[in-house]
Amino acid sequence: MHKLSCHTDPGDLPIERVEADLTVARGTAAGGARLDVHFRIVADTGQLCLPALRQGRRTDGLWRHSCFELFVRAPGAAAYAEVNLAPSGDWAAYRFSAYRDGLQPIVPMTAPAIDAVAAADMFELRASLRLDELRPGARQPGTTLLEVALAAVIEECSGRLSYWAANHPDPKRPDFHHPGSFVHEVRY
Repeated sequence: MHKLSCHTDPGDLPIERVEADLTVARGTAAGGARLDVHFRIVADTGQLCLPALRQGRRTDGLWRHSCFELFVRAPGAAAYAEVNLAPSGDWAAYRFSAYRDGLQPIVPMTAPAIDAVAAADMFELRASLRLDELRPGARQPGTTLLEVALAAVIEECSGRLSYWAANHPDPKRPDFHHPGSFVHEVRY
């Protein structure tokens, strides 16, 4: 698991740590490769706004509340994909042509398989996404590498939000889209 850090001093947050991991599951005759992502919050979850899992649907604005995010691009590319995964099972997926530019929903997009488990001291969300739908642009022959940014927005019951990522390139504000956020690599 990769440890995510809070953008600002976590101070009195009820969160001990946030972690994320991802793997690629190779494709089979029945389907293409999948990107499997796993987020874990170790915290007093009673103080966090984490809605119960239900049949999710595509929904915009998930980042305004508790939400897990991943951003995927080819190495050094300007274009990238963003996926938002809510504890409720709601999700969103977008494609950008460059840094925060050219926002378009990824259509068609297969709904991610999302599972969530909550306990008094931990919350976990796992999701599986079709890699061919996320990969921005055509795959170049011989290219088997993707750069990924993993992040989370966590809402306390009071409404306060905290922003978590593996890297925060902008010290003034959380910016998960920043090119310096793509610090994880996966091969497929």
